Amino acid sequence: MKAALFTSFQSPLNIETVPDPTPSEDSVVIRVEATGVCRSDWHGWMGHDGDVQLPHVPGHELAGVVEAVGKKVQRWKIGDQVTVPFSVGCGTCPQCNTGNQQICDNYFQPGFTAWGSFAEFVNIKYADENLVRLPKEMDFVEAASLGCRFITSFRGVVDQGRVSGGEWVAVFGCGGVGLSAIMIANAMGANVIAIDIDDEKLDFAKTVGAIFTINSKNVESLPEAIQNVTSGGAHLTIDALGSQQTCRDAILSLRKRGRHVQIGLLAGKEADPPIPMGAVISNELEILGSHGMQAHRYPEMIEMILSGKLEPKKLIGKKVNLEEGAKILTKMNEYPSTGVIVIDQFLG
Repeated sequence: MKAALFTSFQSPLNIETVPDPTPSEDSVVIRVEATGVCRSDWHGWMGHDGDVQLPHVPGHELAGVVEAVGKKVQRWKIGDQVTVPFSVGCGTCPQCNTGNQQICDNYFQPGFTAWGSFAEFVNIKYADENLVRLPKEMDFVEAASLGCRFITSFRGVVDQGRVSGGEWVAVFGCGGVGLSAIMIANAMGANVIAIDIDDEKLDFAKTVGAIFTINSKNVESLPEAIQNVTSGGAHLTIDALGSQQTCRDAILSLRKRGRHVQIGLLAGKEADPPIPMGAVISNELEILGSHGMQAHRYPEMIEMILSGKLEPKKLIGKKVNLEEGAKILTKMNEYPSTGVIVIDQFLG
């Protein structure tokens, strides 16, 4: 098969011919029809993730068709059209037994713990526990765009953030995660403020649900600006970027008893941000993480998509081939595109 491969961190990805994967007893091999290009893949390519072993094929936001099935797999057959959460649960550990497969003690993560979906085929373990059947109305590109950013935002806003209608939600960063969070919070009836440093992204944020935007370069104090807009602070803040500054600003932008959800990864020099614990204590704030979403939570989200309440297709900015996607991956920390980039062509 053709795959985009790197042999050392921060080196170019080369398109190479490598052996096709074969399924283990509990896995399936999926023919990849589409896969997203995500900033998390960039973190893996940079060497920020200890799970990545070289040589490596990135990619974790995927949709495709089951090509081969392990002998113990019972729920899936060749030809099924599927997607999968990026964090795949074993189904037997204490976390999985409580329905929290997204933080499985023995998790499998394509593109990190094993070769990923920047390839014609990808092997997915724990298939019965984690695959999600695609409805006939959903195409592969839209399904792949859900893979990491949209599902993480859905769980972050709905499950972790416990958003409700009429609340103020401030979303920091208007990349794929942030735009997804804006759309989801708006669909849940919240009043959404979008924050970024790029006016083009802020303009786009208005088209997917933001009712107010702030370019943080143009304000002296971002928390103060949000406090003023919301008459006391946001009920829920989402750091969709992942930096020490956005994390701190988001927490300080909350009203009393507000909730902050950290979705953006804090890695490299941005790791371990100083948290304003004085505000957390005095205002009884909550700080929560959000890491992916379980397969059993997909039905509610898919139902909202099919009904038109959520429109992730609006977030797809560009479709590219495998070679183009491999080049874009190395520039993800600076790539100027608005919206999600999806690879949907794998042969030259």
